[in-house]
Amino acid sequence: MSRSRPLHLAAAALLFVGLTTLPAHAVNKDMVQLQTQIQQLQDAVARLQQSNDERMGVLKDLVQQTADAVNKMSVAVDGMKLQMQNSQDALSTKSDQVSGQIQSLNDTLDELKARMARMEKILNDVQGQQQSIIPILNSLPQSTGTPAPATTGTQPNPPSNSPATTPDSSPFQSPPPTTTVPAGPKPTAATKPAASKPNAASAKDLYNVAYGDYIAARNPLATSEFTELALAYPDDNLSGNAYFYLGEINRSTAKPTAAVKNYDHLIEHFPDNVKVPAAHLHKAEAMLSMKQIPGAIRELQALIQRFPNSPEAAQARTKLATLTH
Repeated sequence: MSRSRPLHLAAAALLFVGLTTLPAHAVNKDMVQLQTQIQQLQDAVARLQQSNDERMGVLKDLVQQTADAVNKMSVAVDGMKLQMQNSQDALSTKSDQVSGQIQSLNDTLDELKARMARMEKILNDVQGQQQSIIPILNSLPQSTGTPAPATTGTQPNPPSNSPATTPDSSPFQSPPPTTTVPAGPKPTAATKPAASKPNAASAKDLYNVAYGDYIAARNPLATSEFTELALAYPDDNLSGNAYFYLGEINRSTAKPTAAVKNYDHLIEHFPDNVKVPAAHLHKAEAMLSMKQIPGAIRELQALIQRFPNSPEAAQARTKLATLTH
């Protein structure tokens, strides 16, 4: 019994030691696994951080490249805008030159028309004089036919040697001169008043005279003559031209309100007149001189809408671009 007891105690001690060592070993194994997982997580986080850093670097490079491209595009756009502005200025200058040339051609054409009208008037006067001379020429044969007795009456000069014949011929020769002298002037006095009746001036004549004074810068005289034409022929198309040049005279003499009224009369009452586009443009310029910018913009827009292909419309687009910016 004494020997078995220590054995039992030793077995119990071994059992106790075994029982106490088994949980400690299990705990260490779990800790190792946990540490391993933590290390794996840390490695994964490090790899993710590295990947994010690499992606952020790529994104930064892309953003930088995009910024550089945007800067280059902005520079290119600015250059294009500058080129467009220069081309637009050049086009506006050319359109102004073309419109000025067209206006000068129109003025030259009107001046040629005025000269032709004056020549036509001179020819009409010459024809009228010829027509007035025709009755006088027709009356001349009657007066030349009567001097025949007068010439025969002068033939008794040879028989003047005989005194018997002179008293016989003298009473017969005296009547012919009395009948021939009044016969000549009577038809001329009757025909001259009929041929010298004055004719009323036509609209074309009035316009040509007024335009000639306008070209010569005789503004007061041209104003009165254009006004006379408009009052005498209110429905004639040349009266529309008269209102246009009245507006031009008013605008050149710093009377924009009167100029606008004359341009309006042309635009409203003569819509088919060739001066209507220029009237729209010059009316807008007169309104701009009076600081009536909204009205001027409406007038320019109306010009572009009604006459989109005219030289005046090109000038109106340029002015609108400067007014709306």
